[in-house]
Amino acid sequence: MIDTTELSIEFAGGRKLTFAPWQLTQGEVSLLIGGSGSGKTTLIHLLAGLRQSSSGNITIAGANLAHMPKAQADRFRGRYIGLIFQQPHLLASLTVTQNLLAAQYFAGLPANSKRIAEVIAELNLSHRADAFPHQMSQGEQQRAAIARAMLNQPRVILADEPTASLDDDNCQAVANLLLLQAARYKATLVIATHDGRLKNLIPKHRCL
Repeated sequence: MIDTTELSIEFAGGRKLTFAPWQLTQGEVSLLIGGSGSGKTTLIHLLAGLRQSSSGNITIAGANLAHMPKAQADRFRGRYIGLIFQQPHLLASLTVTQNLLAAQYFAGLPANSKRIAEVIAELNLSHRADAFPHQMSQGEQQRAAIARAMLNQPRVILADEPTASLDDDNCQAVANLLLLQAARYKATLVIATHDGRLKNLIPKHRCL
């Protein structure tokens, strides 16, 4: 499901990051572990098609993302990849339901209110469907972000430091939700983190 080879990226000033080959099968779960500046976020962005590599290949669900034009990569990401970040990045002027409608729109998919209601219910947010982000707790906002990531039934879920700003209870809850959702959709799950609490839940990891 994920296959990277000879992957590298160069930054302004000549700094270069090179990543060892990495393969993950469908439904596999792994932590991506490394200290600050090790390249965790950069690798997540490369896997998601948010940045382009300087060299190498990134195959996701059989498609070479490294060589896709930006517009095509954006559509591919919207349909096949669920992205979750440390901060929820919900659109402040939209309700939870409207944020999910926007996710369908940006993926080039037709509006599907039934699917939105379904995924909101899966994450126990039905009572918050019409709430704006500022009206929600931090944990609720993160669940809404997970709902948005799961909406289009992704083949791959990429989470970048999703628990770093959460207390122990919410950390456990979010980690369990990610594992549950990945299992439900048979999606490959990669969590980039320096949060040692997750090592007890997900023993497989790759260090950068």
